[in-house]
Amino acid sequence: MQAVPVQNSIGMVLCHDITRIVPGESKGPAFKKGHIVTEKDIPTLLDIGKEHLYVLNLTENQIHENEAAIRIANAVAGEGITLSDVSEGRVNLIANKGLLSIDVEKVHQINAIDEVVLSTMHNGLHVLSERPIAGTRIVPLVTDRSKVEEVEAVCATGGPVIQVKPFKHHKVGVVTTGSEVYHGRITDKFGPVIRKKFHELGSNVVEQVFVPDDQQMTTDAINAFLDDGIDFVVVTGGMSVDPDDRTPASIRDTGADVVTYGSPTFPGAMFMLAYKDNRPIIGLPGCVMYYRASIFDLIVPRILAGETITRRDITNLGHGGFCAGCETCHFPLCSFGKSS
Repeated sequence: MQAVPVQNSIGMVLCHDITRIVPGESKGPAFKKGHIVTEKDIPTLLDIGKEHLYVLNLTENQIHENEAAIRIANAVAGEGITLSDVSEGRVNLIANKGLLSIDVEKVHQINAIDEVVLSTMHNGLHVLSERPIAGTRIVPLVTDRSKVEEVEAVCATGGPVIQVKPFKHHKVGVVTTGSEVYHGRITDKFGPVIRKKFHELGSNVVEQVFVPDDQQMTTDAINAFLDDGIDFVVVTGGMSVDPDDRTPASIRDTGADVVTYGSPTFPGAMFMLAYKDNRPIIGLPGCVMYYRASIFDLIVPRILAGETITRRDITNLGHGGFCAGCETCHFPLCSFGKSS
């Protein structure tokens, strides 16, 4: 740090805020700590009475916090990410709509580099509208260029550190089981919930059919949707252990490959997932109607983002799969479904 005449400070870095006071109007920083002085700043500095400044004179091997944050952010950002303006040495990463995908191990590697900070939201977050999901900076005002270059080297191998996988549009068919609904004794409450959830994720329910508690009719309805080119089949009702609940057997009878019947999640334990001809078929328990967040919200966004769900993906939900049942639900900004 050194004091230099204002006219000789171009290209140097301010060590502290420069305050400007307008009597009766305002008081605040005209230039903030870390600002790199430019030629056009000189008249303003002289107008507020600054003939000398305390500045940093960067060497060739040093990098200012603003430049460092921009370079780190550009290195970690992948598809579906935009960057905020740099502010006080920090850049935020802004996610577009889609599924947040983070290489957690690379995040750990980057944060192990001295003086570098990268903070993210949880991997797997489904983003329904543009929002900040990560931020980065260096801790000191100035650091060695080699540290930023080390971050860039980590990011140069493999896929992106942070990306957002866009939700792909799917044509959805819903098979609603239950003799009480089929015969009109009660009004279906599942259909409106499913339509709303898929609409929020960029897909649409093209048709809903109703069948009684009949195993063969349910199987035929599922296969009819697949034969008609439906991308995603949802079967509602009939998922418990009651003798009349035939949905799991009906899904098996389609010849689909079953990934799971059962999920270590509450709500959503009686969930079924299968694939036939690479198209998902899910059996949804009744809790999806009543809870804002359930197994539907943990798995369906991942499928719509192009992921193929495995048995291991389901079992991993056990850690974090217990909904806290908060009086005001904040999902997805909560621990539900977050395994790490």
